[in-house]
Formats: sequence, structure tokens, C-alpha cells
Amino acid sequence: MPKMKTHRGAAKRFKKTGSGKVVRHKQGMGHLLSSKSRKRKRRLKQIAVVEGGQLANIKKITEL
Repeated sequence: MPKMKTHRGAAKRFKKTGSGKVVRHKQGMGHLLSSKSRKRKRRLKQIAVVEGGQLANIKKITEL
């Protein structure tokens, strides 16, 4: 069976930290920002750690 190809769209969205955790950006900062509060936008800028059931799927398709 051939090697599995990296899902390029997912590979651009997820990064691996030095300690081996997988991080992602939060959604909601693309547009329609005028109706969102400063506090909300500030929290949306932060990165989030991927946990739980999605972690195995992401590692498989992105080869992290």
C-alpha cells in the first residue's frame, strides 16, 4: 500500500510546538469584526491547543 499523502490544507492550519502539542488558530477573525467586542477579538487572536478525539485525525493527515 502506498504512503498516505499530506492534506495540504490541514498542514497549513496546524503547527506542532516544541513539546509536541498541536496548535491551531481560532475561527471568527476573518470578517464582520465591527460587531465583535474588543475583548472577544483579543481572545480570538490567541492560539488554541488541539485536544481530544480530533488530535489523532489531525496527526494522521498532516504527518505531524
